[in-house]
Order: sequence, then structure tokens, then C-alpha cells
Amino acid sequence: MNRFHVHLNVADLASSIRFYTALFGAEPTVRKDDYAKWMVEDPRVNFAISSTGREAGIDHLGIQADSDEALAALGQRLDAAGGALVPEEATVCCYARSDKLWTEDPQGTRWETFHTLGEATTYYAGEAPCATNGTTCSPDLRVVKPKVAKGASCCAADSGCC
Repeated sequence: MNRFHVHLNVADLASSIRFYTALFGAEPTVRKDDYAKWMVEDPRVNFAISSTGREAGIDHLGIQADSDEALAALGQRLDAAGGALVPEEATVCCYARSDKLWTEDPQGTRWETFHTLGEATTYYAGEAPCATNGTTCSPDLRVVKPKVAKGASCCAADSGCC
């Protein structure tokens, strides 16, 4: 079963960890100097916070797929919804290795669909410098060109991302 994902940028990580630990009734499942994540079962959500220098507030929303097939199905639904898709394969972000598809809704809210492949030792590995500002994992979709062909495994060849 897929899981809803929320990622917030916070100004004070320690006080935010205290607040969300009380709210969820559980300690974070991942806790680093600049990041914390709760894998909550009720409601089923992957809730993450980070203090990486970005403006406080919602960074992005998303859906965590539980398999490659579920991620592909979500990609087809995003494509049908009309959003431009920006894929990232085997990326390191938020102390995890994942395959991802990024898009924006009509209001400009960034959406991340992803399948986690395993843990990582760093918050951000910086494999795609054209996609990010170096302090975050989520790409600036105004800068990165979306994929143009269905079934492509990466962003447009002339974008410099891959």
C-alpha cells in the first residue's frame, strides 16, 4: 500500500521534533542533525522535516510507492493529469536512495512520487546539480526540463541533468 508523504522545512529542528513526536505519539524513525522522519501508520504517512536553510513551510507533498510497479502506475496517473514529469533514478535524498518522479500541480505545489531503494549516509548527494540548489533534494522544476517522451528513463537529453 502506498503512503502519503509530506516534507516541511523548519526553522528550529529540535522544537519541531518535540512537537511532532507529541503529535504522532512516537519518536522519529530517522533522526539526523538536519532532518527527522516519522513513518506513521494512523494516518499512513511519511512525514519529514528538515532544516537545510530553505524558507520554513511546506517543501513538497508526495506519495511513497511500495514497489517499482506502483511507482510506474503513479507516473501514468501523473502523466494523465497533465503534469510535466521530471524523473530521477537512483538518487540520494533525505538519507535514502530512491527512484522518483517530480511534477507540479496547477498551483505550483511540488509533488514527489518515489520508491525507496535503501538508506544513504548523507542528506543529499548532489547527483543532479542542475536540478537543485545544493541544499535540498527536490528539483527546481522551473529550471529542469521535463521528460518529453513517454517511457523515457530520464529528463530531456539537452537539459544537462543526466
